[in-house]
Amino acid sequence: MKDFFVNVSRYPRYFITFLLGIFYSLYQWLRPMIKTRTTAIALGGVVVTGFLFITFTLRAMLGVAETGLTPPPVDMF
Repeated sequence: MKDFFVNVSRYPRYFITFLLGIFYSLYQWLRPMIKTRTTAIALGGVVVTGFLFITFTLRAMLGVAETGLTPPPVDMF
């Protein structure tokens, strides 16, 4: 499995194709749910909520502040 990801990182075209295949298969799986308005709105809410969750989690983990100021250094001792 490690060799697979090393190979994928060497060839960006394969990596892009791999990602497009994942998104296409997810779209095919979710397409029947998009046909009704209620489930389409709920699915959109889930996507937006998931994106916001990942964004806020990464900001907190990386210490990115809205003001652009760097956080104070952490004293290890």
